Amino acid sequence: MNKNQALLWDHPRFRSWIAVARACQLMQTVLTRELADLDIKPPHLDILVNLYRFEGISQQELARKLLVGRSNMSMTLPQMEKRGLIERRGDTRDKRVLRLFLTEEGRAVAEEAMAIQTSLIERTLSSTPIEQCHAMAESMEKIILALHAEVVDETESA
Repeated sequence: MNKNQALLWDHPRFRSWIAVARACQLMQTVLTRELADLDIKPPHLDILVNLYRFEGISQQELARKLLVGRSNMSMTLPQMEKRGLIERRGDTRDKRVLRLFLTEEGRAVAEEAMAIQTSLIERTLSSTPIEQCHAMAESMEKIILALHAEVVDETESA
């Protein structure tokens, strides 16, 4: 680093960057703790919520929605299937495609986990005016788009 370059912590947007990172890290820590009694972790919750909303989604579509690779899916889904939370069924039109469904137990765990997450959201953001919540979401969505473009560029050039 040369003497003319600003130090990282002197960058005017560094505080925002750190705040986002710390909030995300703490959110994951608290959510992990609160989901412990259900014997699931935030990645499992993400899968359960998506299957709750989009029953019959393919493994590939789910991986794309969660921004994870197939290897992540191929490790996590069998664990959840063995536990009786999800079922994988072949697509009726394309035998190469596996469709994902919640079991009865999976649906019950998903509903309980969503109630836990909703409670955490409410406790964390209840004192924040809804307009500010919307503005925060818009800011985060811009960050997501920018970083997603970085990830897409990287995977396309690999």
